Amino acid sequence: MTENGDSTTPRAHGRVTRRTVLKAAGASALAAGAVTATGSSAAAEDGKPYDAIVVGAGYAGGTVARELGARGMKVLVLEARGRIGGRIEPGTLAGQHIELGGGWFGPGQDLVARELKRYSLTTTEDVHATRMVMPGPNGYASHSPQEAGARLNSLFADFYAGSEQYFERPYEPLHRKDLLASVDRLSLADRIAQLQLTGVDHDWVSGATSVFAGGNRTGSLTGLAQWYQLAGGTYDKFLSVMSELPQGGMISILERMLRESGATVSLNSPVTAIRERGGLTHVEVRGGRVHQAPVVVLATPVNMWSTLTFEPGLPKVYADAAREGLGVPHATKLWLRVRGTSEAVSAQAPEGAPILLLIPQKQLPDGRIFVAFTGPALDVSDPQAVRAAVRGLLPEARVVEYRAKEWHKDPYARGGWGLRRPGQLLRQLPDIQQPFGRIVFAGGDIASGWNGAFVEGALESGFRAAEQAATLAG
Repeated sequence: MTENGDSTTPRAHGRVTRRTVLKAAGASALAAGAVTATGSSAAAEDGKPYDAIVVGAGYAGGTVARELGARGMKVLVLEARGRIGGRIEPGTLAGQHIELGGGWFGPGQDLVARELKRYSLTTTEDVHATRMVMPGPNGYASHSPQEAGARLNSLFADFYAGSEQYFERPYEPLHRKDLLASVDRLSLADRIAQLQLTGVDHDWVSGATSVFAGGNRTGSLTGLAQWYQLAGGTYDKFLSVMSELPQGGMISILERMLRESGATVSLNSPVTAIRERGGLTHVEVRGGRVHQAPVVVLATPVNMWSTLTFEPGLPKVYADAAREGLGVPHATKLWLRVRGTSEAVSAQAPEGAPILLLIPQKQLPDGRIFVAFTGPALDVSDPQAVRAAVRGLLPEARVVEYRAKEWHKDPYARGGWGLRRPGQLLRQLPDIQQPFGRIVFAGGDIASGWNGAFVEGALESGFRAAEQAATLAG
């Protein structure tokens, strides 16, 4: 985004630091690795205090760490999990790389493109479906991708009608605040009811929106409408922003960011409290260890804020967000190894179905890998239920093995990707993006542009938070 275009420019601090030494060493430092990962919170290796503490080693936290490191600041990153990535999580199935969290980006997401160029990473295009299975008047029916795409474009042109005006400048979501007043209160279910959709039209729309919302009654119309306009204002363009995969997987950029940052990354270090005392922030890690720095950047999902103790207590805008949450309430990603078919078929079901969306992935000698997003009706711990749900969409498919990630049950996510609830846009922005005392807030959940489900939003928020933190740290 233009507003962040110069945010990577380092500021001189007039002192020789670990960061400046690494920068002088050039590419060899990146190859050797600049991250110290420890099993518990580590002290600064040179005995000097940290200039900033970042809570969370996802994309927002990684961006902050790198940008502050570029200013010569000593940074400690505290990560609750035993890995980096946050809601980005790589895995394997049938010997193939899979993405248990995150997964795609696409055209128009310029910050991601800039990072790929910075680290000389290539991309691959996702598998194109050769057939689409969609709800029909009597069960499911097959369509060509062109036929289904044309109908979805038409349905969603009606569904998002007016969004080209209230999101005239989608990277500046409050630009037409006057027009948002009448629509920001609407849930996706409210909008479906407004259009009086019935039958197959209802099933096509409700199924598509519920995939992204984790429930049409909790997801806001403006949340999805902003994404729709950011993508270019058609449904096929919206889907295209989830069509590319980076070399090495979604974690690959973040790994390089943290190596470049020179930060100390302390894994297995869940933060329990953030207190401001005597001009410093005191960050307490489970077990009682406390770290101090002039500023702390909280780069966790908003749904995690309610698990932390803040002194002083958070003002209303942050407290409300912590209470209400921003991560979608149900988000299960299911990876399947299937035999009986190797066709690149995609399937979408109505809201309430066990599997809402099934997407073809890598073809195997004896079948294919698929990725699916499920509804609350499916118990992914029950193999028989999973097999039956897949057969309901693809009768010929036999599930050999699968892996599931239930993000709403993850103790350090407590929900899926971010999607604003009705009314949150007008009630929260821009105040939720501002520091409170010496605490700076970061994360894709509170980004202005590609908020919530996109690495692009985490990068945007991380650049902004780095500027704020650098100012507070002096």
